[in-house]
Parts: sequence; structure tokens; C-alpha cells
Amino acid sequence: MRFLNKYDKFFICLTLERMSLYFHLFIFVLTLAVVLLFLCSFSQLNGQNNFHRFQFSHDASLLQMTCDKLAKQENAFIWVNSLPTPLKRVKCMEDHLTQNHYITAPLSAEEANFPLAYAIVLHKEFNTFEKLFRAIYMPQNVYCIHVDEKSSADYLQAVGDFINCFPNAFLASKMEPVVYAGISRLQADLNCMKDLLKSEVRWKYVINTCGQDFPLKTNKEIVQHLKKFNGKNITPGVLPPNHAIPRTKYVHREDIAHAYVRRTNIVKPPPPHNITIYFGSAYVALTREFTKFILEDPRALDLLKWSKDTYSPDEHYWVSLNRIPDFPGSMPDAKWEGNLRAIKWSDDRSHDGCHGRYVRQVCVYGAGDLQWLYNSTSLFGNKFEQLTSFPTMECLELRMRRKALSQSETALQSSWFF
Repeated sequence: MRFLNKYDKFFICLTLERMSLYFHLFIFVLTLAVVLLFLCSFSQLNGQNNFHRFQFSHDASLLQMTCDKLAKQENAFIWVNSLPTPLKRVKCMEDHLTQNHYITAPLSAEEANFPLAYAIVLHKEFNTFEKLFRAIYMPQNVYCIHVDEKSSADYLQAVGDFINCFPNAFLASKMEPVVYAGISRLQADLNCMKDLLKSEVRWKYVINTCGQDFPLKTNKEIVQHLKKFNGKNITPGVLPPNHAIPRTKYVHREDIAHAYVRRTNIVKPPPPHNITIYFGSAYVALTREFTKFILEDPRALDLLKWSKDTYSPDEHYWVSLNRIPDFPGSMPDAKWEGNLRAIKWSDDRSHDGCHGRYVRQVCVYGAGDLQWLYNSTSLFGNKFEQLTSFPTMECLELRMRRKALSQSETALQSSWFF
């Protein structure tokens, strides 16, 4: 055997290098194909045409595995196609609710005998609202949708087309140009409540929500929570802390053109009828009797008029009226019990921080907040947005659908589960 010369060695090394290059190229192509197949599957799983997404028996199990990873704050994958899609027109066919996985019959006698009313105030993100609506929809309930008067005509049309698919949902008869922390926000709720009282549905409680809420409990759990209060209104609140006193001490002006509430140095007169002002949550659950009463009682009407030039009047209006002893279902000595919203405030050190982003000191939830929301005793979470919160809402909805399955007293249709 002859010894290899330097040219032979060079040729062999070059051949080996080429083989190594081809081998690594093959591995790269194979890996890329697997990744693309994986992402394609998740794109189908989580596409924004989300009412036609996945079969409960197979794909939902895959989503559950992913949600378990997210709850542990582990990076399971890159969630695909979380960008908002354009507003769309909805065609309401006879099988629209079934095809889009809506629950079309009460899941228990307890829920059927305890219908709820919802006042939902919207101003943006049709897709987020669509997710919220499906998550809280039950055929025995009734829903009033208030769209900010400042919203685009396309947005209003999209919401209107969508709502027309449901016999127990409607747009508010009067829209307000809503300003954050202004009287218009409170008035939007009141407009819906007036309309809801005209509904043929004999609802027990009305719950006010916004388009950035999402439920943390099933309809049955919400009903059971409300029934514990035995006909009392749930308006969490206390006497105003020092930082909240200027909100009602000074005159504030609502600037609709710039969507801003400006404080002046003008001191307001005392509240009418010697009503004690409390400070609390803007999100409440009110009985039908209380709702009807405050829309007619002179004290409630005068307090509303007095509140028109205060800051964030929905944070004192409900709670102050519910502390008046002779109002239906009032709770004069209540504190913060029954808190309905899970909110991560930026100045609150009792939670593990915001894993999404803060907007006006309130956390817009990200995937890392999922376990905290799972553990919450509140009925709803606030806030959610399409870009930041898409995986979180997907996992919350899957969890509630599976809980509804275990809680149901009726034979469930497979089409109710995505």
C-alpha cells in the first residue's frame, strides 16, 4: 500500500468536508420542515378565524398541554398568528351558533332559573370582544352592547352585524362618546341598564363589563357566587382614602374632543340629600329591583346629576347608593367583599408583577399571568388585549369549557367544545 501524498490527503479532507456540509444541510432542512409543520398546525389551531379551530378530542388536548406549560411560565412554543384581523361582516345562518361553538341550551336547571344580564361597553378590538362574548354567552341570559359613539362606522357595523345573530343580545338604544374617568362611562352603563329592564328576560342580576374583560369562572360558578349574597347588591368599596378625596371635592370637566377629564380648582357643593360618598369598584353586580329603583328614585337621580363633574364617578356612584339602608338589596356595612375583578395594579406588591404590560397602572395580562388568573377567586379579569393576551384568553376559555363539561347536568353537544 502506497502512502498518501499531500494531494490525496487534500482531496479526502475536501470530500469529508463536503459530506459534513451536506449532512448538516440535510439536518437543517429536516429540522426546518418539522418546525414549519409544527407552526402550520398551531396556525390552524390558533388562527384568528377562531370559531373553526379545533376538535375537542384531539387538538384541545394539545392546547391543554401548551397551557400547562404557559401556566408554569415555560416557553412551550411561539404562538402563531396573534395579529388582529380586519373587521368582518357576519352572516347569520341557521347553524351559525352551532358552527361557532356557542352553547345553545342551559347547562343546568340552576342556571336556567337564574338568568343574568350583561352591560358590555366597547371601544376597540372586535376580536377581543368576540372572544369575551362567546365566553360569557348563555341562551337564558340577555346582553346589551354599548359601542363608544366615537368608534368608527366600520366598527359599529361589525359589532351590530355580529349581535344580530343572537336573539338575546342587542345594541344600546343610546350611545355615549365615552371618555376615560368621565361621566360618559357611567352613563353608558346606565343606558344599557334602562334597555335591559325592558327585556322580556326576567334576569336576577346585571353585571357591567367592558370589552377588555374576560371571565375566570363558568356561568354556573358566577350564578352560585351571586346567590350567596341572597339578593344583595355587590358593590365593593370603603370610605374614600386620601388620594381619592379630590375626585369628588373639586369640579372636573370632561373634554370629549381630547378624551380627557381635567380637574379645576373649583370646590364642589356637598352631595345631595346628605349622602355619604364611598369609594369603590366601577364593576358591580346589581339586582333587578335595585337597578329599577335607582333609575327612578330622586336621591339616585340627584346624585347622578351631582356626579357629572367629578372624576371617575362610576367608582363612587354605585357603592354610595348601595350603602343607603332603604335601597333594595343595599349593604350599608359592606367593605370589599364580593370583589368581582382580578386586577394587577402597578403599585400593588401583593402579586408577582405584570407579565404583559401596564396601561394606566393596570396590567394587560400576558401568558406569564395565567397561573395567577387560574388561582383568582374573582369572577372576571381585567385587562386583556389581542396582541398581548391572545394565548391567555385561549387557555382561560379552554379551562372554562372543560369545567362546564364537568358541571353540566344536561347531555352536551360535541360542537360546544372547540
